[in-house]
Amino acid sequence: MIINHNMNAMNAHRMMSGNTNAAGKSMEKLSSGLRINRAGDDAAGLAISEKMRGQIRGLDQAGRNAQDGISMIQTAEGALNETHSILQRMREISVQASNDTNTADDRKAIGDELVQLKNEIDRISDTTAFNGKKLLNGDLSTALDAASTAKTGVAITGGTISDVDVSKAMAGKTYTLSYTSGTDTLTLTRSGDNAAQSITLTALADQKTISFDTLGVSFELTGTQATVDTLGGDLDTKTIVTAAGSSAASLLIGSNGTADETLSVDFKKMDSTTLGSGVGSYISDKISDNTAVDTKAKADALITVLDNAIKGVSEQRSSLGAAQNRLEHTIANLGTSSENLTAAESRVRDVDMAKEMMSFSKNNILSQAAQAMLAQANQQPQGVLQLLR
Repeated sequence: MIINHNMNAMNAHRMMSGNTNAAGKSMEKLSSGLRINRAGDDAAGLAISEKMRGQIRGLDQAGRNAQDGISMIQTAEGALNETHSILQRMREISVQASNDTNTADDRKAIGDELVQLKNEIDRISDTTAFNGKKLLNGDLSTALDAASTAKTGVAITGGTISDVDVSKAMAGKTYTLSYTSGTDTLTLTRSGDNAAQSITLTALADQKTISFDTLGVSFELTGTQATVDTLGGDLDTKTIVTAAGSSAASLLIGSNGTADETLSVDFKKMDSTTLGSGVGSYISDKISDNTAVDTKAKADALITVLDNAIKGVSEQRSSLGAAQNRLEHTIANLGTSSENLTAAESRVRDVDMAKEMMSFSKNNILSQAAQAMLAQANQQPQGVLQLLR
């Protein structure tokens, strides 16, 4: 018998330590509900589950993004609903003004109401906002899209300059086009700015381009020199308003931020300078004061413009409604995807409580047994004392 090294006690101690550690890990898993609490529990499983967690959180945030998008669309659509009502009222009283049973005072009173209603359309367009972002004044996005291009013919007394192409001009800005016969010079000036650009026509069927580089505005002017030569003096200027402004909001509806997971919602400018049939026939052109319907002809012309304005608002509301319906389906799909991915992540990372409880009970019993055996092993060296008597 030896007493310096009690091998039985050492073995019992080692087994007791192992069982105690195993029972401790089982307690940790049972208390956290997770099978993987640290990388050492399952390195590969941890990496897989963390990727899944990133996707799940991305899907959940995408759902919230879509909800915010619906809220923004509903804000704009609610404002356009009121714009629709105003336009319908404007059309109603314009039809009333078209009746020749009205006196001049009657038509003036109708004109006063039309001016106020037009101003209210402009106010709605300018103030409708979501989270501080204006939705209906064309300023939602810093970049203008292709919808902000207006093209029309501009008539000048005694001659014609056709195909004035306003590309990517700031919506709602005013440009003045003037011609001086003595120098055969056309000058384009933007209101509110000192800058102006001019060209000189020097040949038949000449074509020139005026560019405001800092504004990104390009005018292509075509005409015949022979026609210009017949003009006998300075001509009245014509005003061109680039009114068909539009801007877009991009909504991220996926978890990865790729282009195919982005929904672009177009918010057009919806004020009196954009509602109507085209340049020269907008509401703002027809209603400048209370003389807008002082004749039957003016009232009839305004009715046509209002019909086109109502059509334009209807198209914008339909577009917003379609986008909202898509977002609602997107939210449902995102919820399903998040649910399925959460279930997959749970199978990788969550603990089976029943199975782990079995393991804990086993290790706890073995740990107690090892303690008892360690006590017995510690008693064995005392038998040496009997040999020394």
